[in-house]
Amino acid sequence: MVKAGRAAATWRAYREVSKPGAPRLGSRLRAVPRMLKAALRGDYPGLTKGKIAMLGMAVAYIVSPIDVVPEFLLGIGVVDDFGVFLWLATALLGESGQFVEWEHDRDRRHRVVPGTPAP
Repeated sequence: MVKAGRAAATWRAYREVSKPGAPRLGSRLRAVPRMLKAALRGDYPGLTKGKIAMLGMAVAYIVSPIDVVPEFLLGIGVVDDFGVFLWLATALLGESGQFVEWEHDRDRRHRVVPGTPAP
């Protein structure tokens, strides 16, 4: 059942990225550093410090030599790493897409139209 959930989340992420009008994969990937900086400064409310901590723990788990399921057990030890990687990729794609849309909305609200008084 867990595999089906991961596959479904991955499929949803793919559909989100390929949806017409949605931010494309490249713009989402380029937005990740900006998103993290804006969230840590408190400018972007969509990514809480708790979510940032979860993303950080996922990265630490992937790069850590210590696993919940060691590689030598049953030969499936990389499955847990891959599951965490899928979660991390899906979470980053979703969050960065929302961030790109938030940036566009923010820029649109702050854009000064020629001939109108500045806010």
